[in-house]
Amino acid sequence: MNINLSQCFIAVDDHDKALAFYRDVLGLEVRNDVGFEGMRWVTVASPTQPDVEIVLEPPLADPNASLADRQAMAELLAKGMLRGVIFSTDDVDATFERIRAAGGEVLQEPVDQPYGVRDCAFRDPAGNMLRFNQPRKH
Repeated sequence: MNINLSQCFIAVDDHDKALAFYRDVLGLEVRNDVGFEGMRWVTVASPTQPDVEIVLEPPLADPNASLADRQAMAELLAKGMLRGVIFSTDDVDATFERIRAAGGEVLQEPVDQPYGVRDCAFRDPAGNMLRFNQPRKH
């Protein structure tokens, strides 16, 4: 029996800003961008990892959620309090420079971590933390 990751979710408050970042800055491909029951279903994926899609969704995509719950999730997103994503790259320094040059909000410049990676961190336009790492060369 094989179990593989198919999709993961990132909360965004503006699909167009998110697409400009994930597509134009990170270089991910748009796989879906469709309206569905008053919402927008947008997925992006790496050309080198076609079986895994990232769904860009509102902070609370449940149509039955209360207004208070939607507001609470929007506030958490604005504070950067929702979980982030870790991407791997073959050149963290070049990735860092490309994202910074495109105006990405830097949280951490590239650094060698004691747990065996060199990584950096940014916030996406919605406030999510994104880390980019590569295994350290010994």
